[in-house]
Amino acid sequence: MSQNVYDVLVERGFIEQCTHPEEVRELLGKESVTFYIGFDATADSLTAGHFLTIMAMMHMQRAGHRPIALLGGGTTMIGDPSGKSDMRKIMTKETIEHNAKRFYEQLSRFITFDNDKAIIENNADWLLGLNYVDFLREVGAEFSVNRMLTAECYKQRMERGLTFFEFNYMIMQSYDFLVLNRKHNCCLEMGGNDQWSNIIGGVELIRKKEKKPAYGLTFKLLTTSEGIKMGKTMKGAVWLDPEKTSPYEFYQYWRNIEDVKVEECLGLLTFLPMDEVRRLGALEGAKINEAKEVLAYEITKIVHGEEEAKKAQDAARAIFAGGAKHDDMPTTELEAARWENGIDLISLLVEGKMCATRSEARRQIQQGGVSINDVRETAVDRIVTEADKKEGSVVIRKGKKVYHQFK
Repeated sequence: MSQNVYDVLVERGFIEQCTHPEEVRELLGKESVTFYIGFDATADSLTAGHFLTIMAMMHMQRAGHRPIALLGGGTTMIGDPSGKSDMRKIMTKETIEHNAKRFYEQLSRFITFDNDKAIIENNADWLLGLNYVDFLREVGAEFSVNRMLTAECYKQRMERGLTFFEFNYMIMQSYDFLVLNRKHNCCLEMGGNDQWSNIIGGVELIRKKEKKPAYGLTFKLLTTSEGIKMGKTMKGAVWLDPEKTSPYEFYQYWRNIEDVKVEECLGLLTFLPMDEVRRLGALEGAKINEAKEVLAYEITKIVHGEEEAKKAQDAARAIFAGGAKHDDMPTTELEAARWENGIDLISLLVEGKMCATRSEARRQIQQGGVSINDVRETAVDRIVTEADKKEGSVVIRKGKKVYHQFK
């Protein structure tokens, strides 16, 4: 018999908390389980932060279980306060519908929805038409306010002021689980560890209302060694949409992660066998770069396909080998008039999003961290002109790894 998917998720480092570990493991080992994961449609693309969750869904589906991807067309209209210090910006119904459609298109690249192998649902279908009084009688009556206020997601917001609007979020998410349980016999909810309180709410609601077992399981959140969520750069989120984050930038993000995170990310974000994950994770010194290359290539291959992963890898290697120009390098085309007049180096560093502010750009130049066409530049008032172009472009490098070409 193939390995129990629960053991696979444990070994690869996914599971943070589980309501009933022994029961869930036993269930996943003996029958096909319908489970769900929710995605609030707050943007028009999924992010690197969602990718860990998608990998877990893929492991589950490969083991014969049935995923429900729940698009939060209804809950997105409220916004989840978990892990947020401020209330979410309220979005229009049309924007949320558009975002939900894009999520479905992206998820379809990773999850097979044909022949009932996976289900897509949108909680707008049952939340937006709810009768408030009926909802309070059926669902609200099962929740203790005292108990809800002890939940981590609300505690963080109490000092700043938690609106009643957001206070409803846990009840609505719990109701989602109840609806999916009644409709598809879904008995397991999975999500990031910041969802633990909301997930427990749904587990308990089903057990009370339906008098049958329901379970919850959370995944670890990918963070840097400082505890900051991974998947963010100076430009903002690392997106799965190649139009928003190019395959090259996506590859570079993973190629440049901290050494201490390489083994963890290989376990969570690739399908490499764990023996190979441990071998690569144990590499030290300059050899850890080999592991980072494998990590970046494997993740980019899953998200963007083998061809794009190969192109990104070739581009990165060409650049590391000596600042070679490459079509896949981030590029900005400037108007001819700007080249004639000359552009100051600080402006180029900011425009190319290599530095967040002018003061940071100035500091990088002063500290010798900036090169033009592989020649270090320490003059903060340096003007870059047409004369600096080589083979039609100027390549600016910050540090050892950040390149941008200007044409």
